[in-house]
Amino acid sequence: MKNTAPEPEMQLSVDGSRREDKTQGLIAKDKESDLEQAADPTLTEDLALALLARNTLSVEAIEELSKNRSLSSARKVRVGMVVHPRTPRRISLKLLRQLHTFDLMRVALLPVMSGDLKRAAAELLVSRLGSITLGERISLARRAPEIVAAALLLDKEPRVVQAALENPRLSEGAIVKVLARPGATTALVQAVCRHGKWSPRHEIRLALLRHPKTPHDHALRLAHSMPLALVRDILHGSQLSEKLKSCLRKELDLKV
Repeated sequence: MKNTAPEPEMQLSVDGSRREDKTQGLIAKDKESDLEQAADPTLTEDLALALLARNTLSVEAIEELSKNRSLSSARKVRVGMVVHPRTPRRISLKLLRQLHTFDLMRVALLPVMSGDLKRAAAELLVSRLGSITLGERISLARRAPEIVAAALLLDKEPRVVQAALENPRLSEGAIVKVLARPGATTALVQAVCRHGKWSPRHEIRLALLRHPKTPHDHALRLAHSMPLALVRDILHGSQLSEKLKSCLRKELDLKV
């Protein structure tokens, strides 16, 4: 009986199916291998990092890694799991609390991280400010996200305040909000008054003219540089001392 070759279209279909089956088989095998490695109690930090370097690592493998007690003290592995694109949010949030201060800062600044995780990392940093060293606070003040820099504007150490004012992520709006808080210190107000970048900003000048801790001479300069009607409105709602308000009204010849 004469053998007949399959039609070209059928042959392509058969070959394609075989290749697909082989690929799926390899994927399944790789996934199984990853799971075994991730759960292996003898897994080294280097091998764990090699697994996490693959964006295709399965969610199941990441979950096994997070349970692997032999890696519980491996700082780089914890960071790798937090920033991996396939790590479940619940695991990332749990691991965030275990990160060192500057690892948290790096996570909070990573462009590829989701907004809610970056926010959670920044808020964790703020919650730790009372327990970290002066040197760490100065370093965070210079480089951390705006929410952290703004919180550090209320630090009692002038060097921290000055470093926070130099943070490129800090905005005019954030400074105005901090100045309006009851905890705003004399050191902060004076530092803002002297600052070459922030002191000329319109909203900050208004905030300073309202602030009870603004130095007398600076308040006078601010008032002289503003329209009289604006100064009158500001003085009605200002927290400046009555003595200073009277002085300003007299010098500017304002009628109440």
